[in-house]
Amino acid sequence: MTTKTRETTIEADPNLPTIRIVREFDAPRDRVFRAWTDRGLVARWLGPRDLEMRIDAWEMETGGRYRYASVQDGQEVASFYGSFHEVRPAERLVQTFTWEGAPDGVSLETATFEDIGGGRTRVCLLSVVESMEIRDQILSSGMEVGVNEGYEKLDEILAAE
Repeated sequence: MTTKTRETTIEADPNLPTIRIVREFDAPRDRVFRAWTDRGLVARWLGPRDLEMRIDAWEMETGGRYRYASVQDGQEVASFYGSFHEVRPAERLVQTFTWEGAPDGVSLETATFEDIGGGRTRVCLLSVVESMEIRDQILSSGMEVGVNEGYEKLDEILAAE
């Protein structure tokens, strides 16, 4: 299964419990990485437009942890947590990701940041989950809306810097 919207490609390997998301940004790699890892910037772009992002914990370092929640009209609608396993500035970020509503569905996510020239960056995010069933639940959850709208907000932030 492949979905492509506004330069974002979301792919699911038919034989592996993985989701691969690829997106290019019109900004240098260090700025894109900073927007991905700076608590204040992440809160501004992560998730769909109709939700506010509240970051409760953010220890952006190898061995650190995070927790954030999506909020709508003052009410928490979803929350997520995980650990940062590797933070390699402007190159690679490895973390776990868990939706509190499905604690058995933890994924291991690796984001790589590639300089593609001309002041542009390609981000590849690979998520690995325990089973095909969990992967398919994630794909059918509407996650592409949050991914696409979040990346559109990130484009706006990067253009304004």
